[in-house]
Amino acid sequence: MRIAALFSGGKDSTFALYWAIKKGHEVKCLMTLSPKRKDSYMFHFPNIEFAKYQAGAMGIPILTASTSGEKEKELEDLIRIIKKAKKKYRIEGVAAGAVASEYQKTRVEKICSNLGLECLAPYWKANPEEYMKSIIDSGFEVIITGVYAEGLLPEMLGQRIDSKMLDKLIQLNKKYKIHIAGEGGEYETFVADAPIFKKRIVIEKAEKVMETKSTGYLRIMKVRLEKKI
Repeated sequence: MRIAALFSGGKDSTFALYWAIKKGHEVKCLMTLSPKRKDSYMFHFPNIEFAKYQAGAMGIPILTASTSGEKEKELEDLIRIIKKAKKKYRIEGVAAGAVASEYQKTRVEKICSNLGLECLAPYWKANPEEYMKSIIDSGFEVIITGVYAEGLLPEMLGQRIDSKMLDKLIQLNKKYKIHIAGEGGEYETFVADAPIFKKRIVIEKAEKVMETKSTGYLRIMKVRLEKKI
């Protein structure tokens, strides 16, 4: 099936894209929306401008657009970019990284249905712990770029999610009830490498931006693409 993938550069959209490629779908393009508000209900905010480097690392065309980020109004921008992908690439479906957000999944499904497209959300309602283990075991290099919940420390910004970090997230889930995969907005991520990347992304310059004493994000300022050995 010819598809487009909703892509934020974070672990969920990249892992859904990885699934689509493994299943033999023909990924014609990525679709990235850059919200003007940090509190967008639909779209990823931190470092969204670097999605084009990830697209380059994978060798997949990318369609980009800005969005108001306002609840419900931002759906109009989503409709426009999906229509553009359908017209330009004749896509038949859309892949989405939805894991637990009913708000996101139901709206993407409705838009796809109205446009005559299939919505693919391969990890919907996946067990969070098993899901995260799958991402790690698949060789993804996932960097934490935002911390927004009790128990998540500024020191975690810039760190890779590996087995040790997953153990920490599991413990934080037990203590503070955070979603292990961050689906409650507890943390944000950036994928620097994955099996579907032809080149890996090296973060050359970044800084921590703290919004409160315990919440903030990693602002990526400069990256480069590096050949994989």
